[in-house]
Amino acid sequence: MAGSTSTATAAVAVWLQFAVCAALIGFGGFQLTRHAEVIARRTGLSGSWIGLALVATVTSLPELATGITSVTAADAPNLAVGNALGSCVLNLAFLVLVDFLFRQEPVWRRANQGHVLAAAFGVVLLGFTLVSLLVGQVMPGAVPGPLQGWPQLGFGLATPVVLALYLVAMRTVFTYERAHAIAAPVTAAELAALPALRAAVMRFALAALLVLGAGFWLPFVAVDLAAMMGWNRSFVGSMFMAVVTTLPELAVTVSALRLGAVDLAIGNLLGSNLFNVTIIAVDDLFYRRGALLSDASLVHAVTAASAIVMTGLAMVGLFFRPRSRVLRAVGWVSLGLFATYLLNTYVLYLHGD
Repeated sequence: MAGSTSTATAAVAVWLQFAVCAALIGFGGFQLTRHAEVIARRTGLSGSWIGLALVATVTSLPELATGITSVTAADAPNLAVGNALGSCVLNLAFLVLVDFLFRQEPVWRRANQGHVLAAAFGVVLLGFTLVSLLVGQVMPGAVPGPLQGWPQLGFGLATPVVLALYLVAMRTVFTYERAHAIAAPVTAAELAALPALRAAVMRFALAALLVLGAGFWLPFVAVDLAAMMGWNRSFVGSMFMAVVTTLPELAVTVSALRLGAVDLAIGNLLGSNLFNVTIIAVDDLFYRRGALLSDASLVHAVTAASAIVMTGLAMVGLFFRPRSRVLRAVGWVSLGLFATYLLNTYVLYLHGD
Protein backbone atom coordinates (compact mmCIF):
# COMPACT_ATOMS: atom_id res chain seq x y z
CA MET A 1 0.00 0.00 0.00
CA ALA A 2 2.82 2.36 0.93
CA GLY A 3 4.59 1.49 -2.31
CA SER A 4 1.55 2.37 -4.42
CA THR A 5 1.15 5.64 -2.52
CA SER A 6 4.76 6.62 -3.10
CA THR A 7 4.44 5.70 -6.80
CA ALA A 8 1.34 7.86 -7.13
CA THR A 9 3.11 10.74 -5.37
CA ALA A 10 6.10 10.41 -7.69
CA ALA A 11 3.81 10.38 -10.73
CA VAL A 12 2.04 13.53 -9.53
CA ALA A 13 5.42 15.22 -8.97
CA VAL A 14 6.60 14.37 -12.50
CA TRP A 15 3.38 15.60 -14.10
CA LEU A 16 3.55 18.76 -11.97
CA GLN A 17 7.09 19.46 -13.18
CA PHE A 18 5.91 18.88 -16.74
CA ALA A 19 3.06 21.37 -16.22
CA VAL A 20 5.43 23.97 -14.76
CA CYS A 21 7.72 23.59 -17.79
CA ALA A 22 4.74 24.03 -20.08
CA ALA A 23 3.58 27.15 -18.24
CA LEU A 24 7.03 28.76 -18.28
CA ILE A 25 7.58 28.04 -21.98
CA GLY A 26 4.09 29.22 -22.90
CA PHE A 27 4.44 32.46 -20.94
CA GLY A 28 7.95 33.07 -22.22
CA GLY A 29 6.86 32.40 -25.80
CA PHE A 30 4.04 34.93 -25.53
CA GLN A 31 6.46 37.56 -24.22
CA LEU A 32 8.94 36.77 -26.99
CA THR A 33 6.26 37.39 -29.60
CA ARG A 34 5.07 40.57 -27.97
CA HIS A 35 8.49 42.20 -27.77
CA ALA A 36 9.62 40.87 -31.16
CA GLU A 37 6.71 42.78 -32.70
CA VAL A 38 7.87 45.97 -30.98
CA ILE A 39 11.43 45.41 -32.24
CA ALA A 40 10.09 44.86 -35.75
CA ARG A 41 8.08 48.06 -35.73
CA ARG A 42 10.93 50.07 -34.25
CA THR A 43 13.41 48.79 -36.82
CA GLY A 44 11.00 48.92 -39.79
CA LEU A 45 11.23 45.21 -40.69
CA SER A 46 8.35 43.72 -42.69
CA GLY A 47 5.69 41.67 -40.96
CA SER A 48 6.12 38.75 -43.34
CA TRP A 49 9.82 38.52 -42.69
CA ILE A 50 9.27 38.78 -38.94
CA GLY A 51 6.80 35.90 -39.05
CA LEU A 52 9.09 33.68 -41.10
CA ALA A 53 12.49 34.47 -39.62
CA LEU A 54 12.60 36.38 -36.33
CA VAL A 55 9.43 35.14 -34.61
CA ALA A 56 9.79 31.64 -36.05
CA THR A 57 13.35 31.40 -34.78
CA VAL A 58 12.70 32.67 -31.28
CA THR A 59 9.60 30.52 -30.83
CA SER A 60 11.78 27.51 -31.69
CA LEU A 61 14.18 28.24 -28.83
CA PRO A 62 12.53 25.55 -26.64
CA GLU A 63 13.23 22.90 -29.30
CA LEU A 64 16.84 24.07 -29.49
CA ALA A 65 17.30 24.04 -25.73
CA THR A 66 15.65 20.67 -25.19
CA GLY A 67 17.48 19.15 -28.15
CA ILE A 68 20.94 20.13 -26.90
CA THR A 69 20.13 18.95 -23.38
CA SER A 70 18.71 15.68 -24.67
CA VAL A 71 21.89 14.74 -26.57
CA THR A 72 24.28 15.90 -23.83
CA ALA A 73 23.25 15.75 -20.18
CA ALA A 74 20.17 13.54 -20.66
CA ASP A 75 21.87 11.24 -23.24
CA ALA A 76 18.52 10.67 -24.98
CA PRO A 77 18.98 11.00 -28.77
CA ASN A 78 15.46 9.77 -29.50
CA LEU A 79 14.03 12.60 -27.42
CA ALA A 80 16.01 15.15 -29.44
CA VAL A 81 15.10 13.82 -32.89
CA GLY A 82 11.53 13.05 -31.85
CA ASN A 83 11.02 16.51 -30.41
CA ALA A 84 12.34 18.32 -33.50
CA LEU A 85 10.40 16.25 -36.05
CA GLY A 86 7.34 16.01 -33.80
CA SER A 87 7.29 19.79 -33.51
CA CYS A 88 7.28 20.02 -37.32
CA VAL A 89 4.23 17.75 -37.52
CA LEU A 90 2.48 19.63 -34.73
CA ASN A 91 3.15 23.02 -36.34
CA LEU A 92 1.55 21.76 -39.54
CA ALA A 93 -1.39 20.44 -37.52
CA PHE A 94 -1.80 23.98 -36.15
CA LEU A 95 -2.73 25.00 -39.70
CA VAL A 96 -5.97 23.07 -39.12
CA LEU A 97 -6.60 25.27 -36.08
CA VAL A 98 -5.86 28.37 -38.18
CA ASP A 99 -8.38 27.23 -40.80
CA PHE A 100 -10.99 26.49 -38.14
CA LEU A 101 -10.61 29.78 -36.24
CA PHE A 102 -10.50 31.98 -39.34
CA ARG A 103 -14.22 32.15 -40.13
CA GLN A 104 -14.35 34.79 -42.88
CA GLU A 105 -13.34 32.29 -45.59
CA PRO A 106 -11.07 29.24 -45.96
CA VAL A 107 -7.67 30.40 -44.76
CA TRP A 108 -6.03 29.00 -47.88
CA ARG A 109 -7.77 31.70 -49.96
CA ARG A 110 -6.53 34.53 -47.75
CA ALA A 111 -2.90 33.39 -47.30
CA ASN A 112 -0.14 34.80 -49.46
CA GLN A 113 1.10 32.32 -52.04
CA GLY A 114 4.64 33.37 -51.22
CA HIS A 115 4.46 30.93 -48.30
CA VAL A 116 4.87 28.15 -50.87
CA LEU A 117 8.57 29.06 -51.13
CA ALA A 118 9.17 28.44 -47.42
CA ALA A 119 7.09 25.26 -47.58
CA ALA A 120 9.13 23.99 -50.54
CA PHE A 121 12.38 24.53 -48.68
CA GLY A 122 10.81 22.72 -45.75
CA VAL A 123 10.17 19.70 -47.97
CA VAL A 124 13.79 19.78 -49.16
CA LEU A 125 15.19 19.90 -45.61
CA LEU A 126 12.80 17.23 -44.34
CA GLY A 127 13.47 15.00 -47.33
CA PHE A 128 17.23 15.26 -46.92
CA THR A 129 16.90 14.49 -43.21
CA LEU A 130 14.69 11.48 -43.96
CA VAL A 131 17.16 10.07 -46.48
CA SER A 132 20.03 10.65 -44.04
CA LEU A 133 18.14 8.85 -41.29
CA LEU A 134 17.41 5.85 -43.50
CA VAL A 135 20.98 5.63 -44.82
CA GLY A 136 22.32 6.02 -41.28
CA GLN A 137 20.29 2.95 -40.22
CA VAL A 138 21.40 0.81 -43.18
CA MET A 139 25.02 2.03 -43.42
CA PRO A 140 26.05 3.40 -40.00
CA GLY A 141 29.64 3.77 -41.12
CA ALA A 142 28.79 5.83 -44.21
CA VAL A 143 26.44 8.76 -44.67
CA PRO A 144 25.48 10.20 -42.22
CA GLY A 145 28.20 8.60 -40.08
CA PRO A 146 31.32 10.47 -39.01
CA LEU A 147 33.10 12.20 -41.85
CA GLN A 148 35.49 9.71 -43.41
CA GLY A 149 39.03 10.75 -42.65
CA TRP A 150 37.80 13.03 -39.88
CA PRO A 151 36.32 10.66 -37.27
CA GLN A 152 37.25 12.95 -34.42
CA LEU A 153 34.58 15.41 -35.57
CA GLY A 154 31.89 12.90 -34.70
CA PHE A 155 29.00 14.33 -36.74
CA GLY A 156 27.20 13.09 -39.80
CA LEU A 157 27.65 14.20 -43.38
CA ALA A 158 24.05 15.43 -43.32
CA THR A 159 24.81 18.06 -40.69
CA PRO A 160 26.86 20.60 -42.72
CA VAL A 161 24.57 20.12 -45.72
CA VAL A 162 21.42 20.84 -43.69
CA LEU A 163 23.03 23.90 -42.09
CA ALA A 164 24.03 25.20 -45.52
CA LEU A 165 20.56 24.51 -46.96
CA TYR A 166 18.97 26.44 -44.11
CA LEU A 167 21.14 29.49 -44.82
CA VAL A 168 20.32 29.25 -48.54
CA ALA A 169 16.61 28.95 -47.72
CA MET A 170 16.57 32.01 -45.47
CA ARG A 171 18.57 34.06 -47.95
CA THR A 172 16.28 33.08 -50.82
CA VAL A 173 13.10 33.75 -48.86
CA PHE A 174 14.48 37.09 -47.64
CA THR A 175 15.26 38.13 -51.22
CA TYR A 176 11.75 37.16 -52.32
CA GLU A 177 10.13 39.01 -49.41
CA ARG A 178 12.17 42.13 -50.06
CA ALA A 179 11.09 42.09 -53.71
CA HIS A 180 7.39 41.33 -53.15
CA ALA A 181 6.35 42.21 -49.61
CA ILE A 182 4.83 45.53 -48.67
CA ALA A 183 5.55 46.61 -45.12
CA ALA A 184 2.59 48.03 -43.22
CA PRO A 185 3.14 51.72 -42.47
CA VAL A 186 3.48 52.77 -38.83
CA THR A 187 2.01 56.14 -37.92
CA ALA A 188 3.81 58.58 -35.66
CA ALA A 189 1.16 58.10 -32.97
CA GLU A 190 1.55 54.32 -33.06
CA LEU A 191 5.32 54.61 -32.93
CA ALA A 192 5.17 56.96 -29.94
CA ALA A 193 2.94 54.51 -28.06
CA LEU A 194 5.44 51.68 -28.47
CA PRO A 195 8.05 50.92 -25.78
CA ALA A 196 11.59 52.07 -26.50
CA LEU A 197 13.73 49.76 -28.62
CA ARG A 198 16.27 49.24 -25.83
CA ALA A 199 13.54 48.24 -23.36
CA ALA A 200 11.99 45.87 -25.88
CA VAL A 201 15.35 44.23 -26.54
CA MET A 202 16.01 43.77 -22.82
CA ARG A 203 12.58 42.23 -22.20
CA PHE A 204 12.99 40.07 -25.28
CA ALA A 205 16.31 38.77 -23.90
CA LEU A 206 14.79 38.03 -20.48
CA ALA A 207 11.92 36.12 -22.09
CA ALA A 208 14.42 34.17 -24.19
CA LEU A 209 16.37 33.21 -21.04
CA LEU A 210 13.15 32.03 -19.40
CA VAL A 211 12.27 29.86 -22.39
CA LEU A 212 15.80 28.47 -22.60
CA GLY A 213 15.90 27.66 -18.88
CA ALA A 214 12.62 25.75 -19.03
CA GLY A 215 13.77 24.11 -22.25
CA PHE A 216 16.94 22.79 -20.62
CA TRP A 217 14.89 21.38 -17.73
CA LEU A 218 12.25 19.71 -19.91
CA PRO A 219 14.26 16.68 -21.22
CA PHE A 220 14.97 15.45 -17.71
CA VAL A 221 11.27 15.66 -16.87
CA ALA A 222 10.44 13.87 -20.12
CA VAL A 223 12.85 11.00 -19.31
CA ASP A 224 11.23 10.60 -15.88
CA LEU A 225 7.77 10.77 -17.45
CA ALA A 226 8.59 8.05 -19.98
CA ALA A 227 9.94 5.78 -17.25
CA MET A 228 7.01 6.49 -14.91
CA MET A 229 4.29 5.87 -17.50
CA GLY A 230 6.06 3.02 -19.32
CA TRP A 231 6.04 4.95 -22.61
CA ASN A 232 8.80 4.86 -25.20
CA ARG A 233 11.02 7.91 -25.52
CA SER A 234 10.29 8.37 -29.22
CA PHE A 235 6.58 8.76 -28.40
CA VAL A 236 7.25 11.11 -25.48
CA GLY A 237 9.65 13.22 -27.54
CA SER A 238 7.43 13.42 -30.61
CA MET A 239 4.21 14.04 -28.73
CA PHE A 240 4.50 15.38 -25.18
CA MET A 241 7.75 17.32 -25.50
CA ALA A 242 6.67 18.57 -28.92
CA VAL A 243 3.39 19.86 -27.48
CA VAL A 244 5.19 21.83 -24.76
CA THR A 245 7.96 23.22 -26.97
CA THR A 246 5.45 24.36 -29.60
CA LEU A 247 3.43 26.38 -27.08
CA PRO A 248 5.18 29.60 -28.25
CA GLU A 249 4.13 28.86 -31.84
CA LEU A 250 0.57 28.28 -30.65
CA ALA A 251 0.60 31.57 -28.73
CA VAL A 252 1.83 33.42 -31.82
CA THR A 253 -0.74 31.72 -34.04
CA VAL A 254 -3.72 32.57 -31.84
CA SER A 255 -2.52 36.14 -31.25
CA ALA A 256 -1.96 36.70 -34.97
CA LEU A 257 -5.42 35.40 -35.84
CA ARG A 258 -7.00 37.72 -33.30
CA LEU A 259 -5.33 40.58 -35.16
CA GLY A 260 -6.38 39.15 -38.52
CA ALA A 261 -2.71 38.63 -39.46
CA VAL A 262 -3.08 35.33 -41.31
CA ASP A 263 0.28 35.60 -43.06
CA LEU A 264 2.08 36.15 -39.74
CA ALA A 265 0.48 33.00 -38.33
CA ILE A 266 1.27 30.81 -41.34
CA GLY A 267 4.72 32.31 -41.85
CA ASN A 268 5.60 31.61 -38.23
CA LEU A 269 4.54 27.96 -38.46
CA LEU A 270 6.35 27.25 -41.74
CA GLY A 271 9.42 29.21 -40.66
CA SER A 272 9.56 27.32 -37.37
CA ASN A 273 9.65 24.06 -39.31
CA LEU A 274 12.69 25.21 -41.27
CA PHE A 275 14.46 25.97 -38.02
CA ASN A 276 13.27 22.78 -36.30
CA VAL A 277 14.81 20.56 -38.98
CA THR A 278 18.05 22.55 -38.69
CA ILE A 279 18.00 21.94 -34.91
CA ILE A 280 18.66 18.25 -35.62
CA ALA A 281 21.91 19.26 -37.33
CA VAL A 282 22.82 21.50 -34.39
CA ASP A 283 22.06 18.66 -31.96
CA ASP A 284 24.36 16.42 -34.00
CA LEU A 285 27.24 18.84 -33.37
CA PHE A 286 26.72 18.43 -29.61
CA TYR A 287 26.20 14.66 -29.73
CA ARG A 288 29.53 13.03 -28.87
CA ARG A 289 28.79 9.32 -29.45
CA GLY A 290 28.87 9.55 -33.24
CA ALA A 291 26.24 10.62 -35.75
CA LEU A 292 22.91 11.46 -34.15
CA LEU A 293 20.72 10.09 -36.95
CA SER A 294 22.60 6.77 -36.90
CA ASP A 295 21.67 6.27 -33.24
CA ALA A 296 18.08 7.50 -33.57
CA SER A 297 15.15 5.11 -33.88
CA LEU A 298 13.95 4.22 -37.38
CA VAL A 299 10.39 5.11 -36.33
CA HIS A 300 11.33 8.79 -36.70
CA ALA A 301 11.28 8.19 -40.45
CA VAL A 302 7.49 7.95 -40.13
CA THR A 303 7.37 11.39 -38.49
CA ALA A 304 9.64 12.90 -41.14
CA ALA A 305 7.53 11.37 -43.93
CA SER A 306 4.34 12.62 -42.25
CA ALA A 307 5.78 16.14 -42.09
CA ILE A 308 6.65 15.95 -45.80
CA VAL A 309 3.11 14.82 -46.70
CA MET A 310 1.55 17.52 -44.54
CA THR A 311 3.78 20.22 -46.02
CA GLY A 312 2.81 19.01 -49.49
CA LEU A 313 -0.88 19.29 -48.57
CA ALA A 314 -0.29 22.83 -47.33
CA MET A 315 1.37 23.71 -50.64
CA VAL A 316 -1.65 22.29 -52.50
CA GLY A 317 -3.95 24.46 -50.38
CA LEU A 318 -1.86 27.58 -51.00
CA PHE A 319 -1.84 26.96 -54.76
CA PHE A 320 -5.33 25.58 -55.31
CA ARG A 321 -7.09 27.90 -52.81
CA PRO A 322 -10.20 25.74 -52.20
CA ARG A 323 -13.43 27.62 -51.60
CA SER A 324 -15.51 25.01 -49.82
CA ARG A 325 -15.50 23.79 -46.21
CA VAL A 326 -16.41 20.33 -44.96
CA LEU A 327 -19.44 20.64 -42.66
CA ARG A 328 -18.75 24.41 -42.68
CA ALA A 329 -15.79 23.78 -40.37
CA VAL A 330 -12.51 23.33 -42.27
CA GLY A 331 -11.39 22.69 -45.83
CA TRP A 332 -10.53 19.28 -47.20
CA VAL A 333 -6.82 20.18 -47.11
CA SER A 334 -7.10 20.70 -43.36
CA LEU A 335 -8.84 17.34 -42.98
CA GLY A 336 -5.93 15.71 -44.78
CA LEU A 337 -3.48 17.43 -42.43
CA PHE A 338 -5.40 16.26 -39.37
CA ALA A 339 -5.70 12.67 -40.63
CA THR A 340 -1.96 12.48 -41.32
CA TYR A 341 -1.22 13.83 -37.84
CA LEU A 342 -3.44 11.19 -36.21
CA LEU A 343 -1.83 8.41 -38.26
CA ASN A 344 1.64 9.54 -37.23
CA THR A 345 0.62 9.62 -33.57
CA TYR A 346 -0.85 6.12 -33.76
CA VAL A 347 2.28 4.62 -35.36
CA LEU A 348 4.61 6.31 -32.84
CA TYR A 349 2.58 5.06 -29.89
CA LEU A 350 2.60 1.47 -31.14
CA HIS A 351 6.10 1.15 -32.58
CA GLY A 352 8.30 3.83 -30.96
CA ASP A 353 11.47 2.94 -29.07
